[in-house]
Amino acid sequence: MSTDVVTFQPRSITLNAVEHKYALYVPTFLAKAQPAPMIVFLNGRGECGTDGVKQTTQGLGNAIRADPGAWPFVCVFPQKPDFDSTWLDHEALVLGVIEKTRGEQNIDPDRIYLTGLSQGGRGTWAIGTRHPDLFAALAPICGFGPDEQLGTSLKGLPIWAFHGEADRVVPAAESQRLAKAASERGADVKLTLYLGVDHNSWDKAYREESLSTWLLEHRRRP
Repeated sequence: MSTDVVTFQPRSITLNAVEHKYALYVPTFLAKAQPAPMIVFLNGRGECGTDGVKQTTQGLGNAIRADPGAWPFVCVFPQKPDFDSTWLDHEALVLGVIEKTRGEQNIDPDRIYLTGLSQGGRGTWAIGTRHPDLFAALAPICGFGPDEQLGTSLKGLPIWAFHGEADRVVPAAESQRLAKAASERGADVKLTLYLGVDHNSWDKAYREESLSTWLLEHRRRP
């Protein structure tokens, strides 16, 4: 386990005259001269807001705090500002944060990954599959939403989805249906269901699985 000091740096981006706060994590142990892989994390309903901090308190942020050495990535945490919109409504924010981070950090363009939980899981399915030329792999957790949110041509796009089999907030059937739909569109999909687990399947996905290793196995398709 790494003893790296975990610091989520405050950042902001202005889109259409509106400032959006987000967080940036850069491991101190990364070799600065080498292009780094990057993870983009999309928060769930409970972490929505405009403080630029709350979105680091569930899911990936806590996994990094628990074992920073397991996550050798530059990580960015945009924040969905309100409960009722979808991440697809804030697609420009996600893409803007990616582009700004690529301008500030030495990012490997072939190793950019998208993940998120609950509403962020839905956003991962929607935004990630709309940009299969940008993301090397997707990891949606307890995601949901209509099949129509998926991109139509997903040939070879690696997707590892997670869901609690006993989820009473978002039924596991949502991930099962989306995994099937994405596979039919050409994606390389696998789905992990946790027996007896309710809505919080993200702690298991980010801490008990070899998710970071799996992400690093994939590069953007030519």
